[in-house]
Amino acid sequence: MINLQVRHESGTVLAGSGHGVAWDESLAEIDRSQFPMLAGVCPFADTVFNTWQLPMLVEELDRLPAARGGPWVDAVRALCRTAEEGSHRYVWFVGD
Repeated sequence: MINLQVRHESGTVLAGSGHGVAWDESLAEIDRSQFPMLAGVCPFADTVFNTWQLPMLVEELDRLPAARGGPWVDAVRALCRTAEEGSHRYVWFVGD
């Protein structure tokens, strides 16, 4: 399970989510040409998105087929909004 967080650049966790991202075929086999941000998420390490990348990430979530989604999609959207509310904030996908 990949956990989700918003962290300040100092490392302080500002928000988290009760919904994680299950690493299964729905993300492991995602089309890199259509979903480059989501395809970059690594289940074995941390993946970090900065404020410049968040709009692209949200746009990909909006296009994600329902079969590949789940509660984690809304959780990521909410964390992106939280990250955009202040400076030096990042959305973290925390891998194993």
